[in-house]
Amino acid sequence: MENTVRLNNSVEMPRIGYGVYQIPSSITERCVRDALSVGYRSLDTAQCYGNEHAVGKAVKASGIPREEIFVTTKLWGGRGYKDTVVSIDDSLTALGMDYLDLLLIHEPTGDFHEIYRAMEDAHKAGKLRAIGVANFLEKSYRSLLETARIVPAVDQIETHVFRQQKAMKTLLADHGTIHESWSPLACGQNGFFRNPVLKEIGNRYGKSNAQVGLRFLYQQGIVIIPKSTHLERMKENMDILDFELTQEEMARIKALDLDRSMFGWW
Repeated sequence: MENTVRLNNSVEMPRIGYGVYQIPSSITERCVRDALSVGYRSLDTAQCYGNEHAVGKAVKASGIPREEIFVTTKLWGGRGYKDTVVSIDDSLTALGMDYLDLLLIHEPTGDFHEIYRAMEDAHKAGKLRAIGVANFLEKSYRSLLETARIVPAVDQIETHVFRQQKAMKTLLADHGTIHESWSPLACGQNGFFRNPVLKEIGNRYGKSNAQVGLRFLYQQGIVIIPKSTHLERMKENMDILDFELTQEEMARIKALDLDRSMFGWW
């Protein structure tokens, strides 16, 4: 799948990736191998998911050259510079890799200015091709910019039809940070898979609610990382490139925005 976005340091990142949040480590290797087999070339994991090792095993077992797979992980529980240095090496060891394509701070806790400084130094040392953040909303994002030497390449935040993050999307674009969605299908919350607006639009194209919701984000330039443990759903979540939503359809979906989290985390 050659469909990428150029990050602010010219690294190419696939616009559709595969997320492994809440996938048990016992089946993660199989799921990632399935995802790679149907064309995914971007994988998103995190230290707190407990499945980095399985992701790394799947990448190695796939036979696909490492440089053709974009691997993201996220730091968890760091307090400052020194433990971040150790944490980065721990992830590389768990994944069995010499470098990461993208490393994110998982949330704005601890001394995230110092955590990010350690990431900047690891980037300079060649361990990280790109660095960024996750769950940084306006206050924490602006605060980080005050001390960052490298503008975050990506901010991964809860984004779906019910929480569209319009203000953050504009803010990130103004500073050259790519907007990436976690939970692009809202984890099925608020009746996502039964939503009549998505269903009516999908019927016009022979597409599911999931595909319409993903296309809505994709069409705005938002990177998406849908998750499924089922091969057919993995294929379905990628199959959003053969139709385009009209301005009227986009407007109807924009009207679904509740401007609040479905999970109450951030």
